[in-house]
Amino acid sequence: MLRLEAPQQTVRIDNIEIGGQIGERPPVLIGSIFYSGHRIVQDASKGVFDAAEAARLLGVEAELSSRYSIPRIIDVIAESQTAMAKYIDFVVAHSDAPFLVDSTNPAVRLAGMRRAAELGSLDRAIYNSIDNHTTPEELEAIADIGCKSAVILAFSLDCLFPNDRVGLLKGDKGKPGLLEMASRAGIENLLIDLGVLDLPSTSWTASAILAVKNELGLPAGCAPSNALYSWKRQRRIESPCFEACGAAVFGLPLCYGADFILYGPIGNAPWVFPSTAITSAMIAYGARVQGRRPVSKEHPLYRLF
Repeated sequence: MLRLEAPQQTVRIDNIEIGGQIGERPPVLIGSIFYSGHRIVQDASKGVFDAAEAARLLGVEAELSSRYSIPRIIDVIAESQTAMAKYIDFVVAHSDAPFLVDSTNPAVRLAGMRRAAELGSLDRAIYNSIDNHTTPEELEAIADIGCKSAVILAFSLDCLFPNDRVGLLKGDKGKPGLLEMASRAGIENLLIDLGVLDLPSTSWTASAILAVKNELGLPAGCAPSNALYSWKRQRRIESPCFEACGAAVFGLPLCYGADFILYGPIGNAPWVFPSTAITSAMIAYGARVQGRRPVSKEHPLYRLF
């Protein structure tokens, strides 16, 4: 069983604590809703969606989170500022979980954070994300809103090796690193996303997670779901083979200490939560030989066995 040598930091975002030594806490699962192509979305620009089905999906995930003692964060994805406001309103009203404010457009992300602040839910909102393309103006806007939590995407096609991704965080040759950028934005709770290029390179990402936790002690994880779905489309993998392969893909980073996994469409929750729970339980049991036990009896190890 791997053991981290550096002191480990934990962050608390609303009702969830993330990070720590391997085996101490279950990982957090992050499922996406309102993403591009999601069937419940009828008009992505205006934010029109099937509210009944959205509520059902959130309810199913909440029940699985409770059943398996795996914390959850909701990844709210939007294409427009109007849609983001509506989605944030809905998620705040229909769940008590923290949520990512996620978009490819910085203006949409910032609008989402402002809406969360207006609703008094900024403590649940997580900016996704700060990366090496984030501008000084965006960092200033994040600080002005008062956001305290963010995903830091430590990934670049020029920095694929694990140690290179640590360098993205720390900075190099006079260039500010992502940690300094996050500090400028007033971010206190950092979730380090090490990025995934394709399915085979998930192994590199897993090693990068271990390197970040060993050197910096920060909560770290990744999002292998896009690579998994790209592979499914290319290979035309069907159920139940796809779910079995997905469980293995998501389980590998957990064995290297991942504190969170973005698992893709929220509709996958029924197979992702139990597979993650059993992996987490085995990791926690393995840590006993090094004298470590879960920090809470609400760990999957005690729920499943």
